[in-house]
Amino acid sequence: MSHNAHVYVIDDDPSMRDSLDFLLGAAGFDVSLFDGATSFLKAHTDLGFGCVLSDVRMPGMDGMDLLRQLKAKASALPVIIMTGHGDIPLAVEAMKLGAFDFVEKPFEDERLIGAINTALQQGGDKTKGDALTRDIAARVASLSLRERQVLDGLLAGLSNKQIARDHGISPRTIEVYRANVMTKMQARSLSELIRLAVKANIQAD
Repeated sequence: MSHNAHVYVIDDDPSMRDSLDFLLGAAGFDVSLFDGATSFLKAHTDLGFGCVLSDVRMPGMDGMDLLRQLKAKASALPVIIMTGHGDIPLAVEAMKLGAFDFVEKPFEDERLIGAINTALQQGGDKTKGDALTRDIAARVASLSLRERQVLDGLLAGLSNKQIARDHGISPRTIEVYRANVMTKMQARSLSELIRLAVKANIQAD
């Protein structure tokens, strides 16, 4: 999928842009670099289909504002947001604004490349997306009440200890419930779990 596929990288950090240019170029992507959301939006109407990879925290127009602008334009470009560690609530908000996925910095190269390929493959396929949403809803329905409480806590960006304190049970027990949630939701990582939950329209408390 990566051969000649377009990726539009938006980041105000020159070293990050150069690093992503090298990584994604080596993976076979056609990479275009932008130093901010404003410069990307100026070129947006002339760009072909591709995946947008944007940092979330940038001076001026940030990644959240970019998502709002693309949503207003009814853009068909899938967007992957890059977030810092601990930005889970922000990532949830980004996905509710239409982001396809998010990756936490520092990210593994294969994780990022896989996310981009998935976005390019599924970004324009509404029928497949609708079927996936129904499947995810069925996974959510299989969760027990306590498992759903743990999921809600994770979506709110809470740690295992914080979730345990809120519900008066031990952190070790929360770890067990969290593992059950990951299994039932068929999620391999926290970021994937959040993406699935947002697609199912789960609202964090």
